[in-house]
Amino acid sequence: MSKERARRREERLAVLEKEKAARARKVARRQRRREALNRLRPKRRSSSGQLYRRSRGERVGILLVPAVAIAAVWLFVPELSLRIVLTAVLVLAAPALVVVVLGRKAG
Repeated sequence: MSKERARRREERLAVLEKEKAARARKVARRQRRREALNRLRPKRRSSSGQLYRRSRGERVGILLVPAVAIAAVWLFVPELSLRIVLTAVLVLAAPALVVVVLGRKAG
């Protein structure tokens, strides 16, 4: 009886060892694949050196809204001196308006 139990235990242990080895190979393969993908991905920059802090839509809006406002000033304001003053005000006020409207992004 004990020989039979020992033989079955050895079979169980052998099966468990095979499963453990298969799991270890699978985990190692997954780890190698993850490392290869990480090598291909670009490194993340720190928030201080981030190139684009705003989304594409926000950047387009930051450029488009003042451009439309300046175009409207030049189309609808008859006096040249007033056009120049309003254009200067828009250009100087645009950064402050961006911060007020969209908020300050720290990255």
